[in-house]
Amino acid sequence: MKRKLLALTLALGLTASLAACGSTGAGSGSGSAASGSAGSGSASGSAPAETVTLKVAASATPHAEILNAVKDILAQQGIDLQVTEYGDYVVPNTAVEEGSEDANYFQHVPYLDNFNAENGTHLVNAGGVHIEPMGIYAGKTTALADLADGAVVAIPNDATNEGRALLLLEAQGLIKLKDSANLTATPNDIAENPKNLTFKELEAAMIPNTVEEVDLSVINSNYAMEAGFNPVEDALAIEDANSPYVNIIAVKEGNENNPAIRALVEALQSETARDFITTTYGGAVIPAV
Repeated sequence: MKRKLLALTLALGLTASLAACGSTGAGSGSGSAASGSAGSGSASGSAPAETVTLKVAASATPHAEILNAVKDILAQQGIDLQVTEYGDYVVPNTAVEEGSEDANYFQHVPYLDNFNAENGTHLVNAGGVHIEPMGIYAGKTTALADLADGAVVAIPNDATNEGRALLLLEAQGLIKLKDSANLTATPNDIAENPKNLTFKELEAAMIPNTVEEVDLSVINSNYAMEAGFNPVEDALAIEDANSPYVNIIAVKEGNENNPAIRALVEALQSETARDFITTTYGGAVIPAV
């Protein structure tokens, strides 16, 4: 009888232990702070004790792809990474500001700084990950040397990417800016335009859709890749690896030292992430760390 009671006691203990382990999983639906969103967690710098849901907004290519490549690293630390893809450069920032997303991954620091200044948001850089060289792509004109007088060039219309595009055009000798250090230059800041180029200012995400309507297009690599272009092979000219436009993890001010955020940045700067970026994108995306 004693042996039967002992066996029953051990079995009940094992069942209780398994039930307790299952309660902290990502699918538990618990609303407790321990298993909630990373944005509400402690900034103590220690690793999460239980499963934490980390919500990150990202552009589809390459950002979401890179995030998905490090999911297993985070899962081993008790972090359930949930990636939501966005097709623009505004909502991912407002979502982090409002708290519906814990972080985002799609932008560089000049864009972040300009967005904060224009929208009164409080977003900060939690860590750099990679560089996406911006490129010039052929449309009606297939070579820079063949660009005719009065040609039309599509460029992004947001402040920092527009200036970046103009700097790339200047580097090819197509224009000269009044101040080459001005990262927020617009066509009004062009000092010399020997080919009398006309600039078609469009939302960055829309430019790949209008390539055949203009002579040249200056496109961010993430949107170029989404449209099926290979920036290394298809661009007529491309930024070099010294570009200052490193893509970052952005969070609301005060959350940059959240343990799950720190773990995310470390995973994205790991050898696993660097190898994924190098082998997947072949130079169209370059690790920054």
